[in-house]
Amino acid sequence: MLTKTTKLMLAGYLLVLLGLLSACETMIHSRAGTTTTVIMIRHADRTPSGSALTPRGHKNAKALIAAIGDMKIDAIYSPDLVRNIDTVRPLAKHLGIKINKVSDEPNTHDMAITFIEDHPGKTVLWVGNTSNLPGIYYALGGEGDSPVKYGDLYILRVPDKGKTQVEKKTWGDNK
Repeated sequence: MLTKTTKLMLAGYLLVLLGLLSACETMIHSRAGTTTTVIMIRHADRTPSGSALTPRGHKNAKALIAAIGDMKIDAIYSPDLVRNIDTVRPLAKHLGIKINKVSDEPNTHDMAITFIEDHPGKTVLWVGNTSNLPGIYYALGGEGDSPVKYGDLYILRVPDKGKTQVEKKTWGDNK
């Protein structure tokens, strides 16, 4: 026979387990009747000090135009860091759209919500860092490795219901 304390502990463990299982589900979906596309990349190669791009990084920033410049990108988001902004600046200029700068360390769940709620059925580009790419990727329903390597280019199609589809590509001379 289980004691009252043991029953309470088991109930607590069950609640924790249910919470963990629900966190594994995609909690964010596109607005009803839409599929929102989120393109995720890590900034281009940076210097050892971490703030600026290397010559290879600048070359790859220009190569981003060849990789996705013909896609209908509606919005670009980036942490307000030199390496990230310099990575996406040539593409933003090519597309004629502004870069939406956010804090250096954004709340990843809030960013995922912003992409979906502010741009339903549209295409958004996120130029991230190893500290924020995994959180956004998994919040949007990505599975497996997140796009944290130089040259990773993941295209997530987030439907209004069901599973997110992920297309994994590379860009620049990181192929």
